[in-house]
Amino acid sequence: MEIILDGDADTAVEEIEIADQPIYMVVGSEGRGLSRLVRENCDLLIKIPMSNTVESLNASVAMSIALYAVDRKRHAI
Repeated sequence: MEIILDGDADTAVEEIEIADQPIYMVVGSEGRGLSRLVRENCDLLIKIPMSNTVESLNASVAMSIALYAVDRKRHAI
């Protein structure tokens, strides 16, 4: 399952149901994001909910948060 991090997605990272299926996550570059082709071929777009005081996250920070959320769901911390 291909999951893409996108600030405009409708689904929050905490809402995804992935069980133990293999996944891979993609995050775009900090400047240009992801190409249209990559976005159109993904299985799921997710976002990291943020307060209005935060404009954006560094790509590596966003990926770290998303991977932590997936691990937490899989191991029910």
